[in-house]
Amino acid sequence: MKKLIETIQNIFKIEELRKRIVYTFLLILVYRFGCFVVLPGIDATLLANLQGRAQEGLVGLLNMFSGGAFGNASIFALGVMPYISASIVIQLLGVFVPYFRKLQMEGESGRKKMNQMTRWLTVAIICIQGPAYMAAVHSQIPAAAFVAVNQLGWSNFMFNIVSTLILMAGSMFVMWLGERITDRGIGNGISLIIMIGIVARLPYALLSEIQGKLSAGSGGIILLIVELVIWFFVVVAAIALVQAVRRVPVQYAKRVIGNRQYGGVRQYIPLKINAAGVMPIIFAQALMLFPIIFSRWDATRGLAATLGNYQGFWYNLIFFILIVIFTYFYTAVTVNPTMMADSMKRDGGFIPGVKPGKKTVEYLDAIMSRVTLPGSIFLGIIAILPAIAMIFGVTNAFASFYGGTSLLILVGVVLDTLQQVESYLLMRHYDGLMKTGRLSGRSGM
Repeated sequence: MKKLIETIQNIFKIEELRKRIVYTFLLILVYRFGCFVVLPGIDATLLANLQGRAQEGLVGLLNMFSGGAFGNASIFALGVMPYISASIVIQLLGVFVPYFRKLQMEGESGRKKMNQMTRWLTVAIICIQGPAYMAAVHSQIPAAAFVAVNQLGWSNFMFNIVSTLILMAGSMFVMWLGERITDRGIGNGISLIIMIGIVARLPYALLSEIQGKLSAGSGGIILLIVELVIWFFVVVAAIALVQAVRRVPVQYAKRVIGNRQYGGVRQYIPLKINAAGVMPIIFAQALMLFPIIFSRWDATRGLAATLGNYQGFWYNLIFFILIVIFTYFYTAVTVNPTMMADSMKRDGGFIPGVKPGKKTVEYLDAIMSRVTLPGSIFLGIIAILPAIAMIFGVTNAFASFYGGTSLLILVGVVLDTLQQVESYLLMRHYDGLMKTGRLSGRSGM
């Protein structure tokens, strides 16, 4: 405990770090305030149906990413999801389109061009998601909630256009907040904004679980303690999944330039067990919404009910298989052994016992295939843990923190932020956050 207090004191002794933390905190407050500002022209007291709908399936995922703003019909309702969608599209284009692949290899100038394209694509996606969101709002809340239409005489078309423009401005402002946090704050801004939205739900979920167990009568407190202990070990397992890497040794040849010697050292390529992050879960959740289409016909209504049951065996089995498949797919898209082998060859590096060129590519590809299998299985297990927790009596709100996207994002972002804080401490010759070794985030070596 004394060590922890000393570390916190050291954090606030560093003026630059202190200013960055305060700046980040203030911008996060602005974001959280905006999540509760309802779109002009909507009665906030009539949003109960929309808030209930925002707890289910992919819509629940969008609501989580927006920090609850989706269910509040807030000006930040779309949050950073359009930007994330645009980033994924640009990233995939970098793999399949030669022009974007060339931009990726141009360094800083190429990165700036791709960032600009991402922003424009974000605007285009908002132009699609904005009207779709307004259509969902119209279908979920009573007509009396639309004050601008009922009292000011606006048409639904005009109201939707104005609301879409407000949603666009709100989403772009959230994106700007994230960029400011990245540049002048601490941590990755976009990831922090998503994490804050998740953390904001934790106190309510925990309080609801405590009240439910205490009101259950005899033995309720024991069950609550067991749940918290299990949750602790699940968090530890998620941390292990995020940090686990397979280190491939790389030897660099010696080069003598003038009176100096370069190279001749051994370094490592950290190949992550879970290189795909949370993207396989997001893709799988999106696909699991398709069975709802079959509920329109009597002949397939039973199939739709079976595949749409979040706690059912078949839903979770298919969900698990999809996650394993998408983990391999997204890892193949984001991790390029050919590019890694070419980079090593240019820098005079080689893997001991492996010939440069094609053999190196095959070696790295084989390692990635082997380490991705346990990573994908582990990721699938963590993804279905919330459903297992609900089967054993955990409330829906608290069960979402037993695994899935919520837990993985929470763990990953916290580790990344703590890694940045530790780098400031070590740079100023203070002890790090760990007694032994260095803290590793998702991007850590």
